[in-house]
Order: sequence, then structure tokens, then C-alpha cells
Amino acid sequence: MTLYMIGLGLWDEKDISVKGLEAVRRCDKLFFEAYTSKLGVSVDKLEGFYGKRIIVADRSMVETQTNKILSPAKNSNVAFLVVGDVFSATTHVDLYLRAKKEGVDVIVINNASILNSIGVVGLELYKYGRTTSIPFHNKHVITPYDVVKQNKAQKLHTLLLLDIDAEHNSYMTIREAIEYLLGVEDKRKEGVFTRATRCVGVARLGSENPEIIYGTADELLQLDFGEPLHTLIIPSELHFIEEEALNQWRADKRKIRGES
Repeated sequence: MTLYMIGLGLWDEKDISVKGLEAVRRCDKLFFEAYTSKLGVSVDKLEGFYGKRIIVADRSMVETQTNKILSPAKNSNVAFLVVGDVFSATTHVDLYLRAKKEGVDVIVINNASILNSIGVVGLELYKYGRTTSIPFHNKHVITPYDVVKQNKAQKLHTLLLLDIDAEHNSYMTIREAIEYLLGVEDKRKEGVFTRATRCVGVARLGSENPEIIYGTADELLQLDFGEPLHTLIIPSELHFIEEEALNQWRADKRKIRGES
């Protein structure tokens, strides 16, 4: 039969496309990949909207026990549900290739992801350089800092994705990301990322009221961006339209801790 790989969008149960919802309702089993990102609603909310039971697929199932997903797809319709777009994570490409090798028909239904929805900030999407992520265990990690350095040299913006540990309900904050970059700067002293570096902090992108604040690293350090997921952007040289767009998100001094 068919494996439907379906992007759910970024926030709630209604972000799924009409095509995706129609496919879900044709499926006998639904697997929800729950470790590379996070929706703003519970699995129960998804089940209520779809009218079907959902099996939560952890990293082990998706990466090493794919037979649990692919075997039923050989005789019935199976949905593999992904937060954002289907191929935002390389592990999903691997699942797609495995399905093809085993002769399973695959239909991909795309949706919005962080990589295109970040356009709401106002920076031109084609002026972003390499995207990188900051892991929790980063004491000896310097790659994100080097990516910022390389993008900056090429006058490109940097999108930094922040680590999540869904199993322990732990999500990296914008403050933790900035502290990491400042820590590497203290060791390298290359002037790539300082307290005066202009940044954009983004939280809960895809919701009706995302938090977007533009300011210096020092200003953003003092802010509480609230619930996850968080993302950090480091802009490069700005076109005047980009500058105008960012100015609408300037840090409100009243939000900075220690001021009323």
C-alpha cells in the first residue's frame, strides 16, 4: 500500500494541509515523530482533530526499528507525521530511502518549516548562509561559532536552531544560545560575536502570537522569551527594507529585566 510522509506545520492541529488531512483519514496507522521538534499542542489534541489514535515514534523507532513503520505500510496505508516539513531532518530522508528500497510506495505531503516561516522576521531568505544548530552538550563544540564567522565574512545572515531533548522535556533557550556564543568568543577573541552583536530572538514561530525581538546580544540576554521553541538569528549587512522590517521588532526596554 502506501507510506504517507506528512508535514504538520509548526504550531497546532489545524496547521496540517487539506491534502495531508485527507491522507491521514485514509490511513490505518499514524506514527508521530516526536523528537526532532515540538508542536504547540498535545498528541491528544491531534487525535481529537484527526479522529484516530496516534503512535508516538521516538528516535529509536525511526532510526533503528523502521520495520515497525514500514512493515504495516506494505499491506495498508500508514502516515508518518512530522512537525514542520517532512524533510527538515536527515533522519526522515533515511526513512524515505529505506521505504523505497523495500518497495513501499511513498507519498510526500509538504508543509511550512522553520526554514521558510522565518521570513516573517523580515530578512531576505536568499541572504541566509549555512544554517547550524547549537547542542546542549557544547563545552568542546565550536562549529556554530565558526558558521557564524563564515556567514558573516560572506555578508550572509545566520539561522541558529537550538537543541531539544524531548525525552526530558528540555529545550534550549535564546539566553543559553547567546551565553554559548559569548563563551566561545571569550576563548577565541575574534570579534565574531560580542555583547554588542545585533541578534533576533524568535519564540513559538507559527503560533498566532510569536515572540520576535531584535536587539543586542546583551539586551536579549536579559529577556525571558517564554515557552519553546526558541530560535536565534544573527543578521549580516542589511538592505534598507530589511532594516525597516527589523526595527518593528526592536527590544522594548520595559521588557528588559531590572527596568519597570
